Amino acid sequence: MSELEPFYKPLDDPGGTRFYATFSTTGPWFADAQHLGPPTALLIRALERCPQSRPDTAPMELSRITVEVLGPVPAAEVSVHAQLERPGRTIELLAAEMTAGGRAVLRARAWRLAAGDTAAVAVGHAEPLPGPEKAATRSERPDGWLPGFMDAMEWRFFRGSLGTPGPGVAWMRQRVPLIDGEEPSALQRLAVVADSANGVAAVLDMRQWLFVNTELTIHLHRPPTGEWIGLDAATVVGPRGCGTVAATLFDGSGHVGRVAQSLTIRPR
Repeated sequence: MSELEPFYKPLDDPGGTRFYATFSTTGPWFADAQHLGPPTALLIRALERCPQSRPDTAPMELSRITVEVLGPVPAAEVSVHAQLERPGRTIELLAAEMTAGGRAVLRARAWRLAAGDTAAVAVGHAEPLPGPEKAATRSERPDGWLPGFMDAMEWRFFRGSLGTPGPGVAWMRQRVPLIDGEEPSALQRLAVVADSANGVAAVLDMRQWLFVNTELTIHLHRPPTGEWIGLDAATVVGPRGCGTVAATLFDGSGHVGRVAQSLTIRPR
């Protein structure tokens, strides 16, 4: 996969806000539009860089991120900006926006909460997944799924495979950096993977049906670690053109959070 490029190339200095989306970002549906994973990670990168309003207080961690999809995200130049909307000592609300061609294409909001020690009362975690090295299937892009993002990721399935009707259980990791010359954070890696819950759990043939998500919501009960992110995902298709996807998120240490997506569904 040496021909694949990083998802983005910066167009400004290291602190800049403009990026060029490479072919590696393009999703399986449309050749000129990005998969939502890389731009979600770019929004989270901007959120991670927002300073706390009270630097004298305990460190804070992002606990919930919702991304609203306002339209197709073109595989072209994009700009990302983030700001603090609601400052606080222990709870803060952040916002970020991605624009392309002079219009907003994605908007995100995130809650950032003060970290503390609750290890003694931690409860409710899902059982860890076996490691990616134990996965039975190393899946490749199926016929009819466009190249780009699908090839820029490594896919290892315990249940199902790409193109096989879900539910599905899989590990994923990036084959390319998020930004050229920069090491992504573990949360950025998780964001790249989280939007693939729809693909891992797909129950319809994408050559015959369009089932795209209008939003993405990630809930975390601890920060992720490492390169590999696991998804245990399932889809519900309703009777009136709507659907939902829900997935449990894992890293190498176990259960880390959950992701949900709302789908619009129609024949192609």
